[in-house]
Amino acid sequence: MSVIYILLSLSIIVAVIFFAAFIWAVKNGQYDDSYTPSVRMLFEDELIKEKPKQSKLTNQD
Repeated sequence: MSVIYILLSLSIIVAVIFFAAFIWAVKNGQYDDSYTPSVRMLFEDELIKEKPKQSKLTNQD
């Protein structure tokens, strides 16, 4: 039974260490995306679709 307590406490310690490493990486900008904004402007024209032209026949009374 004491082995379960040892393994449980070790797993919690390891989980806290990984969580602290994740928080540290986020604060230091590890997951900041600096590449996509520079590429997004190259493909911006493809994302904008042309609006369909309105027919003059539908606007007449």
